[in-house]
This record gives sequence, C-alpha cells and structure tokens, in this order.
Amino acid sequence: MRQAQEGDTVRIHYTGTLDDGTQFDSSAGNDPIEFTLGNKTVIPGFEDGVKGMQVGEQKTVHITAEDAYGERNDSLVEQVPLQHFPDDLELKVGMHLQAQSPNGENFNVVVTALTDEAATIDGNHPLAGEALNFDLELVEIV
Repeated sequence: MRQAQEGDTVRIHYTGTLDDGTQFDSSAGNDPIEFTLGNKTVIPGFEDGVKGMQVGEQKTVHITAEDAYGERNDSLVEQVPLQHFPDDLELKVGMHLQAQSPNGENFNVVVTALTDEAATIDGNHPLAGEALNFDLELVEIV
C-alpha cells in the first residue's frame, strides 16, 4: 500500500493534546485538514508524523516544543504604556491584538495583564514551550 511522502497532498483527522491530557484542538466533527507534505503549512513535527503513513492508518505522535511552536521567548513579553493604545480601545486580559514590529511586520499578541499605567502583552504563540501529542488518522492521499 502507498505511503504518504513529500509532495503528496493528504487529508488527516487529528486530535491534539498537551502532556497533561488537555485537548487543544481536533478535527472531530469537521472535515479532515488538507495540506501538502513539504509545503511547511503545518508544524514540522506534525508533518514528520504523517510521512510514511498509509491510508486508514492511525497513530499517535509526540512532538517536542522545538518541533512544534518553539520554546517561549521572554523577549516577546513586554509592558506597553496605556497611552500607546487607541483611546477607544477597551483593553481586557486575554484580548488578542495585532502589533507591528519596527521593521513593519504584523504579528499577534495577547494582553496578559493590566495595570492603571500599562498593559503586558505576549507575542509568543499560545502553545510555545509545550510538547504536543497528536492522534492522527490518514484519511486520503489526494
């Protein structure tokens, strides 16, 4: 039977959990995700887990933080004085915002704390620093 290899477009059902068993994502109840192996549209460890699978095969892969969303980077957490935000923006802890780097690139941040003077924002991916586990099922090689 044919195995999924680089260049193949695949359809996968998956459930993602942290090492403590907390589920953070799943395709259950939805269409399987579709991507092409080698196009780097999914995290490296996920793609590596799919390579070599056959249609109908199920397996569980463990992905280190390094091969997922990377380690947390403390330099991506900073306090920003409230006067740097628009006056009509009602900041709340947990709010997702888009920021711009000095070179003009947009990136996502989350407000993690608020004081009367500043907001703490975190530019790390929410799963940065976490090892991830995926239950995979190869549904189809397109």
